[in-house]
Amino acid sequence: MADTSTESTGTAEALSLVPKAEGKQSMKDFKSDQEVRWCPGCGDYAILAAVQGFMPELGLARENIVFVSGIGCSSRFPYYMNTYGMHSIHGRAPAIATGLAASRRDLSVWVVTGDGDALSIGGNHLIHALRRNVNLKILLFNNRIYGLTKGQYSPTSEVGKITKSTPMGSLDAPFNPVSLAIGAEASFVARTVDSDRKHLTEVLRQAAAHPGTALVEIYQNCNIFNDGAFDALKDKQQAEEAVIRLEHGQPVRFGSGLSKGVVRDQRTGDLKVVTVTPDNEAQVLVHDARTESPTTAFALSRLADPDTLHHTPIGVFRSVDRPVYDTLMADQLDTAVEQHGKGDLSALLAGGDTWTVVG
Repeated sequence: MADTSTESTGTAEALSLVPKAEGKQSMKDFKSDQEVRWCPGCGDYAILAAVQGFMPELGLARENIVFVSGIGCSSRFPYYMNTYGMHSIHGRAPAIATGLAASRRDLSVWVVTGDGDALSIGGNHLIHALRRNVNLKILLFNNRIYGLTKGQYSPTSEVGKITKSTPMGSLDAPFNPVSLAIGAEASFVARTVDSDRKHLTEVLRQAAAHPGTALVEIYQNCNIFNDGAFDALKDKQQAEEAVIRLEHGQPVRFGSGLSKGVVRDQRTGDLKVVTVTPDNEAQVLVHDARTESPTTAFALSRLADPDTLHHTPIGVFRSVDRPVYDTLMADQLDTAVEQHGKGDLSALLAGGDTWTVVG
């Protein structure tokens, strides 16, 4: 089982300023009156159901929960949540959510985005939200395709991907969203799968408890334009050998009878998968999501083969304490008021840093 010993403290810190709900809530309370419109069989349905089912656990007033999305299939999400929400601008959801979270610390702010929205036009907004550690929860739906615009390759599509915009195969090396987030100094990074309701809910639970930015990559099937992209992780037989489930404090083992394990190559320092034997069992890596250095978390994110998804880790890669941007900003403003009093906007506009333009 995952180590959840610090979750209650984290939840208290992350959500302490958000008003609590009056009375007990249920999944039904978080369903809006809007008809859900995605393609039949889309993985978004499973994610929506998981989020709606999880939200009552937070015990927060719905009017103090906000979902902000960009543009894409996933970005219809706010319509279906009976909370406040905003279907915003392509790639700019993290920027809008940053302003909201920083100015209204009494809100629980969630961003819903896709691999195209977040990693193409929105790439800079995403990495800056991560490095600042704003108190946001970012759900990145990754189906490795542009679904809304009918099947062009995306920033996570594999090399050689044949699509309407790459009829001879994509030449672009794909982003690894988890590697990108860890490289941007994100304090919480996780990966899960749309069809694994139990795992998805547990990852959401840990993300909500984390003070600061939490990025959750969710592998999501687009059954119209990229069907079966993640079958290797969903088929029971294949998944046993392909999926590496990360649990803090536990050895990184997987496969039939936990016969495989992840060890550090003594020569290169890289991580590699081995068959566990009595001779190497003591060398199997014990997962530590809370270590200060991101080195091992990054190495774990590089294990998966981008084409076959063989040896794909899921779970929480990194969960560390860092100063939260919203708190730092509020403290700085309080200090400024104590030292200088409340600001005068008129005086600022008419201050000495002005000039006259002579025609």
